[in-house]
Amino acid sequence: MTGHFFHHTVLREYDVRGIVGETLHAEDAYVLGRAFGTHVRRAGGTKVCVGYDGRVSSPELSTRLMEGIASTGIHVLNVGLGATPMLYYSVFELDTDGGVMVTGSHNPPNYNGFKMMMGKKPCFGDAIQALGKTANEGDFEVGEGSIAQEDVFDRYIDRLERDYEGASFKVAWDPANGAAGPAIEALVKRLPGEHIVINAEVDGTFPNHHADPTVEENLEQLKEVVAKHGCDIGLSFDGDGDRIGAIDGQGRVVWGDQMLAIMAGDLLKELPGAPIIADVKASQALFDRIAELGGEPIMWKTGHSLIKSKMVELGAPLAGEMSGHIFYKHKFYGHDDAIYAGLRFLNAIAKQGGDLSALKDGLPAAINTPELRFDCDEDRKFEVVKEVKARLEAEGADMSTVDGVRVQTADGWWLLRASNTQAVLVARCEASTDEGLVRLKQALVAALAKSGVEAPADL
Repeated sequence: MTGHFFHHTVLREYDVRGIVGETLHAEDAYVLGRAFGTHVRRAGGTKVCVGYDGRVSSPELSTRLMEGIASTGIHVLNVGLGATPMLYYSVFELDTDGGVMVTGSHNPPNYNGFKMMMGKKPCFGDAIQALGKTANEGDFEVGEGSIAQEDVFDRYIDRLERDYEGASFKVAWDPANGAAGPAIEALVKRLPGEHIVINAEVDGTFPNHHADPTVEENLEQLKEVVAKHGCDIGLSFDGDGDRIGAIDGQGRVVWGDQMLAIMAGDLLKELPGAPIIADVKASQALFDRIAELGGEPIMWKTGHSLIKSKMVELGAPLAGEMSGHIFYKHKFYGHDDAIYAGLRFLNAIAKQGGDLSALKDGLPAAINTPELRFDCDEDRKFEVVKEVKARLEAEGADMSTVDGVRVQTADGWWLLRASNTQAVLVARCEASTDEGLVRLKQALVAALAKSGVEAPADL
């Protein structure tokens, strides 16, 4: 059989992603389907779910993907347009042997890709490379599969609603013209309180703003709605509905690690001593807070697949990332469903006094930079981190190397890691004083300079 080679940039650590028409094509979707179906069948599976987001290129990629899977003798249940977590949910609800979501997540409109589950677990790392190897070798199963429509939308809304505990808030919701819009519109009709939904129409050109809730400028429209209507809270979502952002009634951003701290304050009353996982970009204040509440703070690698696997390993009921991926195993499935996380966040606020602004004020103040992302060649980014790590080890620095380098000093900490999804390096600094933050930034700039990398202007 003839092999097929994917563009060298598209097989990522925890998904497949590329630029449509440049590094990712419809034929790639078909071949990926053949490889994925082959692996499912060889593992003893017979059926998988497929869903797709609202991007312009998603319907075609989804169709070709399903044809590829079906060609291996696997039965495909097409759950259609929806948020990534609806696809994850369908794998559990329909008890299939895996699932694939066609999505470009929070990337610009010309990107697209695939997030995969093998069985009930994320497919990432070596498993993604193994799909590439199967494609390279042309080593596919062949059989008579099928493709059938399966409508899970109403069941999904029922499942989201089930764990809401009924507090009455005034909430603004911004799905950012992403795939979560229809689900949010349907859900809020069932909730008590008052709900204002903006940008609910699915539009793969993202006409109102970029669908990434971690960038504060993307929250400006939501802030205006919260101010205009006197809302208690605003919730924002990324393009495929697996990441969440929040602002309080005063229009202040409640970052991912702050949301997690508030959620932990609720959860640890019910599950004292439980491990709670956060990624290396999270504030030290979060890890300290979890410990203070009697939980076990765990610092782990950034990446939704990596976090999910660690949750299974440790039996953790809750995990989260600075990027707004929040994972509930408690009462749920352990995957990152931003709409579900939003409901649990509202529950946690209600159980801790009902005032998000007051809860934010009650969190320890730290002086930090936002997550800084700056261009670095795809083939160079991991090498830069390795070089910095080697020099720091030689100096005897106090650091965590669980994901990149997170260096602890008397002032606080600084982080440098390579992104698994883009040709960028990621940095962050956090200190207890303004002067300390300046020193941390200087140390980071110096570490980058020794590897010939110019630090971003905002560092």
